[in-house]
Amino acid sequence: MRNYGLETEKRVEFIKRMVESAGSTGIVFGNSGGKDSALVGILCKIACENTLGLIMPCGPKQNYGEDMTDAETVAQKFNIASRVIDLTDVKNNITQLINNETPFNGSADANIAPRLRMTTLYAVAANENRLVAGTGNRSEVYMGYFTKWGDGAYDFNPIADFTVSEVYEFLNYLGAPDPIINKPPSAGLFDGQTDEREMGVTYRSIDRYLFTGTTYEQDMAIIEKLHKQSEHKRKLPVTFGEVNR
Repeated sequence: MRNYGLETEKRVEFIKRMVESAGSTGIVFGNSGGKDSALVGILCKIACENTLGLIMPCGPKQNYGEDMTDAETVAQKFNIASRVIDLTDVKNNITQLINNETPFNGSADANIAPRLRMTTLYAVAANENRLVAGTGNRSEVYMGYFTKWGDGAYDFNPIADFTVSEVYEFLNYLGAPDPIINKPPSAGLFDGQTDEREMGVTYRSIDRYLFTGTTYEQDMAIIEKLHKQSEHKRKLPVTFGEVNR
C-alpha cells in the first residue's frame, strides 16, 4: 500500500504548480458522484480554494438520483463549490439531429454525453480562467474505458497513475463518504450501467494484471484485447509526417 499522506502532499504540490504555471485562478472538474471525480475534487480543493465541481446530468435517471446525491454529498463534506448544468435537452437535440441523417449505434450515442460534458467544462474554464482537471485512473486508461475527446481530455490529471484499488484506498484515507466507496463503479451513461459488466472483467482482475503481469486466463484475453483495440485513444492524432517518415 502507498503512503497516502505522502501522496497527498505530492499531488497537492503538483496541482498547485499546474495552476500557477498556467496563470489560472482556479480549477473546474466534472463531479459525477463517482470514485475518481471525488478523489480529484478533494485533492484539487486542498490545493486550490477556487475549485469548482460541475454536476452535469445528461439523460439517465440515475444522473438525477444517486449520482447527483453522491456528488452533492462529496461537495458538502469537503466544502467544494458546485453547480448543476443539465445537458439532457442538449443531448436529446443533437441526437435527434444526427439521427435524422445517420442511424445511431449504441457506442456513438453513449459517447455524446462525455463529450458534451467536456465541452461544458472547457467553456466554464475559459470563461473563468480555470484549468480542467481530469479524473481518469490507470486501470480505465489501460483498458481504453474512456471517451476520446470526452473524459479523456483535460489540462492535467492528478490520479492517472492510480489503479482503481488505489483510488479506493486513497478515498478511505481521506475519509470520503461511504456511498462513494461502496457503490459499483459506473460511467452513468445509461441506467443500470456498470463498468465491470460492460467490460466483461472486474477491476480487481485488471489491477492484478497491472501489478503482476498476470491474472485469470479468461480475463487476460479480455484485458489484452481491449488494451490493443483502444491503443489509438492513448496517442495523439496521427499526422502525415509521422506516417511517411
